[in-house]
Amino acid sequence: MSTVQPIPRIALTWLLVAQVLVILPHLFHLPPWIIGLWLVCAGWRIQVFRMRARYPSGLAKVLMMLGAGAGVLLSRGSLIGLDAGVVLLVAAFILKLVEMRTRRDALVLIFLGFFTVVTAYLFDDGMLAALYSLLPVTALLASLIGLQQSAFAARPLATLRLAATLLAQALPLMLLLFLFFPRMGPLWSLPLPSDKGVTGLSDSMAPADIAELSQSAELAFRASFEGAPPPRRELYWRALTLERFDGRRWSQSEASQFNAPAQWEKRGEPLSYSVVMQPSERPWLFTLDVGETSLEDTRQMIDYHLQRRHPVDRSLLYRVTSWPEAVRDPVLDERVRRRTLQLPEQGDPRSRAWAAELKARHPATEDLVQALLQHFNREPFVYTLKPPPGGANSVDEFLFDSRRGFCAHYAGAMTFVLRSAGVPARIVAGYQGGEINPAGNYVAVRQFDAHAWVEYWTPEKGWSSVDPTFQVAPNRIEQGLEEAVAGEQSFLENSPFSPLRYRQVSWVNQLRLAWDQLNYGWQRWVLGYQGEVQMQVLQRWFGALDGRTFALLLVGGGGVLVGLVALFMFKPWRRERDPQLRLFQGFERALGRQGVRRGKGEGPRDYAARAARALPAQAGLIEEFARRYEALRYAGEPLPPAELAQALKALRRALPWRLTRVER
Repeated sequence: MSTVQPIPRIALTWLLVAQVLVILPHLFHLPPWIIGLWLVCAGWRIQVFRMRARYPSGLAKVLMMLGAGAGVLLSRGSLIGLDAGVVLLVAAFILKLVEMRTRRDALVLIFLGFFTVVTAYLFDDGMLAALYSLLPVTALLASLIGLQQSAFAARPLATLRLAATLLAQALPLMLLLFLFFPRMGPLWSLPLPSDKGVTGLSDSMAPADIAELSQSAELAFRASFEGAPPPRRELYWRALTLERFDGRRWSQSEASQFNAPAQWEKRGEPLSYSVVMQPSERPWLFTLDVGETSLEDTRQMIDYHLQRRHPVDRSLLYRVTSWPEAVRDPVLDERVRRRTLQLPEQGDPRSRAWAAELKARHPATEDLVQALLQHFNREPFVYTLKPPPGGANSVDEFLFDSRRGFCAHYAGAMTFVLRSAGVPARIVAGYQGGEINPAGNYVAVRQFDAHAWVEYWTPEKGWSSVDPTFQVAPNRIEQGLEEAVAGEQSFLENSPFSPLRYRQVSWVNQLRLAWDQLNYGWQRWVLGYQGEVQMQVLQRWFGALDGRTFALLLVGGGGVLVGLVALFMFKPWRRERDPQLRLFQGFERALGRQGVRRGKGEGPRDYAARAARALPAQAGLIEEFARRYEALRYAGEPLPPAELAQALKALRRALPWRLTRVER
């Protein structure tokens, strides 16, 4: 017949604290009713502990489970997916609290809590999130320690101190596993919700889209160069090309996503750099032209952008080599020519007529391009993030009426005119510039650096890049968006507390750059320590590595580390060689943990008598050990030493596992 082991007060207290700490980082992506569910369950569980309420019946538990499932379905629209899966897990973590009866139930809740802590990294894997996760882990360890105590009057701070000590002892092994354990892909996959908002470039573009990105200070990626970074005006980060135009919106053609062999020739000095990209939920990567990478499952597409097989759903480190002077497509494929000359059958008649006029005056493509650039430079065009809304003939209205807009307007209008004049052209969408962090010597590119420029094709020379925005607002290219729109005060106007708006304040800017450098180091050396990078680091340390050597390093290093930790904990060099004295020292340590320490010169009998008075529940076992020790040590009775060890073991089992003050 099994006995029900009650849950000690200290364990329940730490479980409630742990639940708050575990749920807190999830609040940004949890529905509000989860908070109400936790308050109800926590209050119910406290009342059960105080014997003022009963445990939920079987019917009540079924109804609570169905209610939580219905809440997830109503708030997330599905029970499948990343968001829905995490909400279900957190709901189960909460509901388990109210039905928890025994220590076994508490263990299940604690292990469920550890798993819930890990799921927070699906949404935020930054340095702050990693440091914060130590708090709920420590609280869960404290509740695990509290389960081993039988007395309700245990000291919470002492339990917390022991939990922190255990966590600190695990850090060396964790570091070893991080350095040497092979990186593996996830064993499961949760589909991402299709309606999840993502800040960043999409596979189509209208002017309003770039304007929206220009109001976002979210980080897009960081890049470190081998050597000094190129000048800001040369940092054109390609993401994708937009070849299809429907009269209002430019979009990516399906053919540009084919892995057809691109025809290009490497020329000039290459640039080598590494990029740490933020999650974008898009498959393309950011590179300078023309970029190559050895990243797994990544290919260079026919329009020279790099694309992964799967979307980038977590921070990604990759290395790139670019050839800015490369010649691309000196002979143009006829299918590409048709795509890059496509225009709607009707619309924007004034722009089409002007293109024919320019073509007649400048039959050479280079002369035509220069004429267009000079037109933007000499005419009263204005760079602004607040252009008037466009109508049915948006290109005509921009070129001949408002003449107010930003990069998407200028790139779209120039591409339209070039195509109307018979010149293959397309828009390149990506980012331009970035902020150089002098402390870390890297470039940080944010969403407000989103940009669009033009590529046009000429025989033998191939594709050439040109930026009409530079003719209107050169400070946008050379200094950044903030300088370009300084007159209208529209830079991050929806984010008044962003530290980027206060870069002129020296100490604020220094703190911001230092914090950004810390985060970049975390992403590059911790989150980026994957497959290829891991092997490169280990080969730098140990030379050529094969699978067998790698396994020996992992097992051998782990064995040495565990051995060192064991030596530190047990200190065998301090142990008494006399087996009788060693058992008595164990008796002293067991009682000392309960606050009953042996005084100087105090004999075993007196010490045992004092301990029996201090611990009446274990008095019989204390006196039994003392009697056997005296009989074996002083009376010379033929008592087997194993019986003394069994008496000590029985005493240890009976003593509560708690730390109290040393008895004075």
